[in-house]
Amino acid sequence: MPEQTTDLERVIDPWLQHMTWRHDFDRWRERRINQEQYQAERLEMIAGAAGPLAGMRLLDLGAGMGGFAVAAALGGARVVACEYNPAYCDIVRLRAERHGLRLPIFNAAGEALPFPSASFDTVVAWDVIEHVQSPTAMLAEIARVLRPGGHCLLTAINRRAWVDPHYHIRGINWLPRRMAEAIIARRGRGKGGAAFRDMQRLSEMHYFHYGQFLRLCKRHGFTVKDLRQEQLRRGELRSPKASRRAIRAALRALGLEGLAYRAQRRWYVGMFELSLEKL
Repeated sequence: MPEQTTDLERVIDPWLQHMTWRHDFDRWRERRINQEQYQAERLEMIAGAAGPLAGMRLLDLGAGMGGFAVAAALGGARVVACEYNPAYCDIVRLRAERHGLRLPIFNAAGEALPFPSASFDTVVAWDVIEHVQSPTAMLAEIARVLRPGGHCLLTAINRRAWVDPHYHIRGINWLPRRMAEAIIARRGRGKGGAAFRDMQRLSEMHYFHYGQFLRLCKRHGFTVKDLRQEQLRRGELRSPKASRRAIRAALRALGLEGLAYRAQRRWYVGMFELSLEKL
């Protein structure tokens, strides 16, 4: 295990150097190295939306460094990892080996999945759709490989995000893209020195308004649920800060919690976390 962990650190570290500006870089790096240990919330999301993990045929599309794929496999799912970046495929393999797992890993794009139709119960695509060439082609492929009644859990970036999820700069999504990219460059937060194959410049990425993204999903035969809104309805939405918990309690007492959530989703949050069910 120590030798495998050292190998994993060696292959991961070059892919983190463009983020050394983060004030929490050491903690963020540790979470990348041990990513599979931090997946409890997303595993709960899967179970809540799509049912028990045990025996589930699950595709991790855009598996990244493999943390979720490995955690889901350890939880009993029959996981296939699909990743566009070949170097990340190697990282997924090393992470799986650290736990004695033989995880199928495919190097492919989300717009052309190398799997038969209706071959998965669930697809996850965390932090993926903003980087593909064609979001609509990716959604069409997800719909194809899902069985009827299957679920896709994914994230999509809010075009109005106040703090950009990739560059962590306030307000840049409210500016013209050329101006925003000049600010990113001046702050030294560009990713030009990293060897990514996918789309990483702000002007290249696909961000969405909430209603716009729902309409896109529905065109591909999905019904859509906001996972955070579902947690809110069940009284399970967690706020890490005491001040936010107090504000939410006050809004709830006034009957305004749902309205405030929808306003925040429209005008502020960084990303939407959604469950898509194939009709």
